[in-house]
Parts: sequence; structure tokens; C-alpha cells
Amino acid sequence: MNSLRYLPYAAAGVAALGVGLGYWLYGRRKTPQQLEQERRARINATGRITDGTVIDAQELPHDGKPAQYLIYQYDVGGVAYEASQDVTYLRQWVDLHSCRIGLPASVKYDPANPGNSIVICEEWSGLRKR
Repeated sequence: MNSLRYLPYAAAGVAALGVGLGYWLYGRRKTPQQLEQERRARINATGRITDGTVIDAQELPHDGKPAQYLIYQYDVGGVAYEASQDVTYLRQWVDLHSCRIGLPASVKYDPANPGNSIVICEEWSGLRKR
């Protein structure tokens, strides 16, 4: 009979453990913007550089808001790649209205996955001035 009086404390402990586990699993999820910023930083730190060309700069709707994209092409090991980068959150480093089509650019890419690339990030810019 004495052991039943500890039952509410045990239930409260299990509930607290469940809340803590739920926060640990779901409360620390990163936003898509944070994941993209980490991807840019990783490619900037470990990527290789190749020559590329800006082929277009567009502003397209995304989730009801305008998103700015920089479209570029580059070659790695004889394979031609065409990619786009969302530069909406990098507006202070790039002005899409001054980006000219055909503008040469440096492209940083992941050596393990050359299709994963960037033209600009917070610490580096491959856009060249003409």
C-alpha cells in the first residue's frame, strides 16, 4: 500500500520526460533558411572554384512572396551544369537589377556532388564586375 503513494510522482516524472524528449526531437528543428545558410557556408568552406556564366536573374513568386533567383551554368570535369540559387536573403550582397546576362562568374561547388553549388554567400561572391 505504501508504494501506491509514489505513483503520482512517477507519472509526473514520465510526463516531464516525455515533454523534454518531444522538445529535444521537434523543438530544435531548423528553418529552411537556416539549412540553406549552412549549405552555403559548407560549400564556401570546402568547395572548389570553377568558371561559370550568369544566364538569367529572375524574381518569381514563392509561397506568396517574391523570391529572387540567380540562374547560372558551369562545367566540372567535362560535364555541363545549369543551376539556380535563391538569393532572396542575400539582397545586401547582390543587386539582381545590375546582374547582366552573360556575366562571367566564379562558382563554388561541392567536389563530392558538383551539382551542389553557389555563386554568392555571406562571406564570398563569385559575381564579377565588368
